[in-house]
Amino acid sequence: MDNQTFRYSTLLMEGLQVANQYRQLAFIFILIAYIFIMVFNIGLLIQISSEKSLRQPMFILLCNLPLNDVFGTTLVLPRLLRNILLEPSERYITYVECVIQAFFIHLYGTTCHTTLMIMAFDRYVAICNPLRYPAVMTTNMVVQLSAAAWGVGLVLVGILISLTVRLSFCRSVIENLFCDNASLFKLSCESTVINNIYGLSFTVVLLTSSLGSIALTYLRIAIVCFKSKNKATNSKAIKTCCTHLAVYLIMMISGLTGITLHRFPELSDSRKLSSIIKHIIPPCLNPIIYGLQVKEIRQRLFKLISKSKVNFM
Repeated sequence: MDNQTFRYSTLLMEGLQVANQYRQLAFIFILIAYIFIMVFNIGLLIQISSEKSLRQPMFILLCNLPLNDVFGTTLVLPRLLRNILLEPSERYITYVECVIQAFFIHLYGTTCHTTLMIMAFDRYVAICNPLRYPAVMTTNMVVQLSAAAWGVGLVLVGILISLTVRLSFCRSVIENLFCDNASLFKLSCESTVINNIYGLSFTVVLLTSSLGSIALTYLRIAIVCFKSKNKATNSKAIKTCCTHLAVYLIMMISGLTGITLHRFPELSDSRKLSSIIKHIIPPCLNPIIYGLQVKEIRQRLFKLISKSKVNFM
């Protein structure tokens, strides 16, 4: 089929296969999760931006995380909710919409890694070079790190999707809950060797850089804490790092599960379930983990709750 003609046609998306008697239950569950994600992540953004005591490099960099979570879940869950209510034969999406969704979904996944990498750098400077921290983590540096986290994703994902858009397609069914790069190039009858090579290289470079930087950072932090005799400082460092590490591990496990299951077509249902978990569990847990573990945010939250109780009474 001619690519120029095809890209303005519609594709059929498999979506989530749910028995009729469970559709409403699945819809309600995902809707509640989406509302939870929106309220808590946007609440965290508002809390950090409105409280002067939280306008520190660590918390400004942290804003990238809930912002990315709001952005990522909004790309997937509203359409998923819509498709649950539709019959499988009516779940259409245009080719252009599919490409746009695939681009931003991969940008979301990439930015999850790059954001946690720059946050790890912030913790490294704060713990290993505390005296130099104010000089290093200036407003300009925070802006540069945030721009780099999003810029790297834009470039890498832009190339990834561009390689797929150049292909001619002869199929019209997206075998996934949403559009992503793998689902798009599976529509092609041409050779996808270049796509596979770049996609694999992209994944390896991203995961190697992410794992390597996080591992190296925490190794250096562990050495500093081991040598230090200040128990209070070590305790604070461990709590902060454990929060960051928990968020990283949740993101990494959910992401790797989806990547692995994409290689096994017979596990299609498991892959779809993994995709839902990837776009619900991390965005739900991230604001809870940071809200409860980071002292400054927790204290601010308790103050707001106390004021609400007083005003209500």
